Amino acid sequence: MADRRHLARTPWRRLTTRSVYENRWIRVREDQVALPDGRTTIYGVVECAGCVGVLPFLDANTVVLVGQYRYVAGGFFWEMPTGAMKPGESEEAAVQRELAEEAGYEAARLVKLCAYHTSKSVVDETANIYLAEGLRAIELPPDPTEFIEVRAFPFEEVVRMVERDEIKDSMTIVAVLHAARRR
Repeated sequence: MADRRHLARTPWRRLTTRSVYENRWIRVREDQVALPDGRTTIYGVVECAGCVGVLPFLDANTVVLVGQYRYVAGGFFWEMPTGAMKPGESEEAAVQRELAEEAGYEAARLVKLCAYHTSKSVVDETANIYLAEGLRAIELPPDPTEFIEVRAFPFEEVVRMVERDEIKDSMTIVAVLHAARRR
């Protein structure tokens, strides 16, 4: 078999695209693409709005997590507040909105921890992860599709929940590990 390593950095070229499905959260498209070696193939892509996640610290040793039933995963899970960015909304505004809607807080300080691709193979989505400090309780109507339990946890317990594979949300895992490394 021929050595194909020299093609590893060659971009694929989209030849055609067609929308397969769309709702207010996602769009699924099917592309015909030209591969680096000249062959063509069909590639499915799920497009999502950018998303944000925020790990809110009540104090240096206590974080707020939200728990909810996740339909696709089929269970109740603890995670940090997360959500999609609205068109024209800045990352920081989306973080503050999600923090208020899901946990009932506003942050005096936001620190961006990272941005990463949630699924680089078939999903076009970038997650922007923040840490929040200087929390102040506020009231904002919840998203009508969300039914959320809010609870404060010792940060070290949340780290152990990640280590024991109890927290399943990738955005929360990434945020907790970034925050733990900063300590």
